[in-house]
Amino acid sequence: MLPETEVASEAPSVTFADLGLSQKVLSAVTDAGYVNPTPIQAGAIPHALQGKDILGIAQTGTGKTAAFVLPMITRLEKGRARARMPRTLILEPTRELAAQVEENFVKYGKNHRLTVALLIGGVSFDEQEKKLERGADVLIATPGRLLDHFERGKLLLTGVEILVIDEADRMLDMGFIPDIERICKLIPFTRQTLFFSATMPPEITKLTEQFLQAPVRIEVAKASSTGVNIEQKLVKSRSKPWDKRAVLRDLIRAEDAELKNAIIFCNRKSDVSELFRSLVKYEFDAGALHGDMDQRARMAMLSAFRDGKLKLLVASDVAARGLDIPDVSHVFNFDVPIHAEDYVHRIGRTGRAGRSGKAFTIVTKADVKALGAIEKMIGNNVDWLDGDLSTLGDEPEQEERPRRARGDKRERGRATGKDKRSVAKQDKTTESAVAAVAEHDVQPEVKPVLSQESRREAIRHDNAERKSRSDHHGDRRERGRRYHDDLGPAPVGFGDDIPAFMLIGMPISA
Repeated sequence: MLPETEVASEAPSVTFADLGLSQKVLSAVTDAGYVNPTPIQAGAIPHALQGKDILGIAQTGTGKTAAFVLPMITRLEKGRARARMPRTLILEPTRELAAQVEENFVKYGKNHRLTVALLIGGVSFDEQEKKLERGADVLIATPGRLLDHFERGKLLLTGVEILVIDEADRMLDMGFIPDIERICKLIPFTRQTLFFSATMPPEITKLTEQFLQAPVRIEVAKASSTGVNIEQKLVKSRSKPWDKRAVLRDLIRAEDAELKNAIIFCNRKSDVSELFRSLVKYEFDAGALHGDMDQRARMAMLSAFRDGKLKLLVASDVAARGLDIPDVSHVFNFDVPIHAEDYVHRIGRTGRAGRSGKAFTIVTKADVKALGAIEKMIGNNVDWLDGDLSTLGDEPEQEERPRRARGDKRERGRATGKDKRSVAKQDKTTESAVAAVAEHDVQPEVKPVLSQESRREAIRHDNAERKSRSDHHGDRRERGRRYHDDLGPAPVGFGDDIPAFMLIGMPISA
């Protein structure tokens, strides 16, 4: 059956009191300072309270989290959780998003006694298992950690009444779709499913057809569209990393009067670290966030940025989806995103909750194809800030050599010194050997070419003869004394005891 479609629009006359939420939830919403719901909230909450499946499509920053948290809290007022059997399940693609959803339940569920369990990586299994044993009304999890607990026999999903799949397109990008399909088969068929995504690629459409039953489709804006209150600009640059870093520094300085804080996106984790070090070197107030950081460090960095202790946050796409930092003034794409959909999510970190924002994307000649895909997806061309790539001409490239940390320099110095000593020692040994050959006029002996069987027999005979000698071990001791008794130059290679197979002549092709 085709989904029932609603296109939500701005409705300032609608209040949260008109949506059917319980008095306890309304009180918490009022205390948080909210009166009018966003379009996605106004469209989704009434249907969610009726137990209908929902397909919500809205760009990032439109309040999708509250669109499923508020009706879930209202419905959870009745009933009680049982050990290892959560009543509701929310799947998130990243740890940060899962932690933010938990914060929403704490904020809007303050008048309730709901138990919330958070299952994410980077945290001890034991603490999470204790929460599951006590029973969880709400289970918020990333797919991998959820399946880990299930396979350990610590979790049963047969009691799930409401399933939320959030940021579904991000799940697709991160390869979680097979895990989601497996999880959905472990949950009762009679569940209510709330499905939210900013974009609707064909793979996500197939997923909704498989797991949603006659859903109500709530579409706030055209799929893959960008916020109208975000000023977007393209900035040309040469392709060398130091050129791009110089362009970024000039942009930050030029926007200093309006720049309250900014997120700078890179495609690779290694680039995040390198750009972070470069900004710190030039005395910018910057921090870094990427997937290789442990959970405690990631949360501490996000908290510092959210609280205004950091002005710039250099991040990989782990920070591009759903992070609730409402007052980000600027977004800089240091790299053009590989996937066009990521452009929407990245610039969606600014211009949230009706505020205005600015997004700058640094473009090189190698990014032309990716830029074309982005402009095709969003349905319009992004303006250039100061001329397009054709205006680069043949200007000389700016030179910047990234300064390494002092520790790296010392380590490099130690390694270089060690290498020099090693090379000098080898050269000295080689010179001694050459001198010895020249002094005694030693001519290399030409050995006859033997058959394979003859070589083997000669080696066996030589080894047996050496072992039978009474001074076999004495030769080794004698060689050791030569270095201390000044008995002449140290031998090269095997010294006097060369194995027979080293003396066998080999045929030389003409």
